[in-house]
Amino acid sequence: MVDYRDTVSTIKITSTPMIKHITAKSILSPLKNGPDPWFGISYNMNLYRGCQHQCIYCDSRSECYQIENFADIMIKENAIQLLTKQLRGKRKKGTIGTGSMNDPYMPIEARTCLTQQALKTILHFRFPLHILTKSDLVLRDEKLIKEIGRIYSAVSFTITTADDQLSKIIEPGAPESSRRFRAIRELSLQGIYTGILLMPVLPFITDHKENIEAVVRKGKEAGAKYIVTAMGMTNRTGQREYYFNKLDKHFPGIKQKYIDRFGDDYNCPLEYHKELYSHFKRLCAENDMPVKMKFFEDVRNEQMKLF
Repeated sequence: MVDYRDTVSTIKITSTPMIKHITAKSILSPLKNGPDPWFGISYNMNLYRGCQHQCIYCDSRSECYQIENFADIMIKENAIQLLTKQLRGKRKKGTIGTGSMNDPYMPIEARTCLTQQALKTILHFRFPLHILTKSDLVLRDEKLIKEIGRIYSAVSFTITTADDQLSKIIEPGAPESSRRFRAIRELSLQGIYTGILLMPVLPFITDHKENIEAVVRKGKEAGAKYIVTAMGMTNRTGQREYYFNKLDKHFPGIKQKYIDRFGDDYNCPLEYHKELYSHFKRLCAENDMPVKMKFFEDVRNEQMKLF
């Protein structure tokens, strides 16, 4: 979720990405109907705006989010103070999710350590956590994540393809898929609840049985505890234009297939991938791989209900 209350001082949009500090009004955005059924998240936390991974399909470029240049990185310099204030005032525990609008472990995090500071704050207030990422930089914080796991923690790696060369094209600023599989193995060996988000599944690019089979197989070998998928992708104004330009550059002829098959539809629907999804579910069943995550449960709330 984008926090539209962020205040930015005189942003000059250029073709060259820039890094700028901003002052935010809030750092946690509660989900209206949370926790959400996909990731179990009750609060979204975005410490940055923009993302260095620059995945060609990213929905965060959509016009509705009002981010003028998604390549520009805005660092919320007062994020930890706001997070501390907001968590101190919350009585009800709910899973904090980070990674929905940008990657909390994009390259700049190695310098700012903003996500690391946020994890220390979350640990102090004993809140559950779900990290969504494409980066093995998350391994830097495995001790913190494991400690948060005494309450609840999960790390979900987005893996859209098992092919490193393809991942470098569609996710040019992110570590290649093989590094993500290795990170899953490391976290899993440390007893951290970790798995895969197989999403989006790109029509005419990654939506074939060989790719799905490879992701499931390698995920199983790496020790993933779940694989959650959403077949298809969103494709709306702002996002669509950028994506189509990249299709023309890297996958000549594919754009026309999208236009012919989906037109101006908001998304490329599940119905289009119905057979592939059935194949995915069979594969996961054969490999004893859950297709849903286990979510945080507040034992105290359950005990209160008994009385």
